[in-house]
Amino acid sequence: MTVELVLSPAVVSDMVAKLARAGMREIGGILMARQIKPGHFEVVDFSVDDMTGERAHFVRDPSYHNDFLQAFFERTGRDYQTYNYIGEWHSHPGLTILPSLTDLESMESLVDGERDIPFAVLLIVRSDHPDEFLAVSTFHQRGAAPSPVQISFDSVRTGNV
Repeated sequence: MTVELVLSPAVVSDMVAKLARAGMREIGGILMARQIKPGHFEVVDFSVDDMTGERAHFVRDPSYHNDFLQAFFERTGRDYQTYNYIGEWHSHPGLTILPSLTDLESMESLVDGERDIPFAVLLIVRSDHPDEFLAVSTFHQRGAAPSPVQISFDSVRTGNV
């Protein structure tokens, strides 16, 4: 399956601002998306854990994001068919934006684990200065090897979230 992830200018701008505040520390969180059609998702919101990252390491603390999830589902009317968790994101400041072995193992553990998450994307971003935004994404599905995700930078939303 080909997967496309749409990052709107507003999402990119918000990420760039958060990355600038973090400086050379990795930050990250969860990605929430609207499904446009099967395999085609627009990121509509994301959480940020900017407390636990280090220079070259980030592990998301799930408890940190519970309030974010509850607020997101309230805003979207608990319309889980349209709006839902799509995956994880984190930064690689000053480093390659390719996923590390640790990144890939974490995503494999997520989709192959006991949670009801059959697939997820991993988005890795970098913005070492305000005019830079680099991103790469991989698709992880239970029982399958990771595959590249096509990223587009556009806005296709028709409503506010």
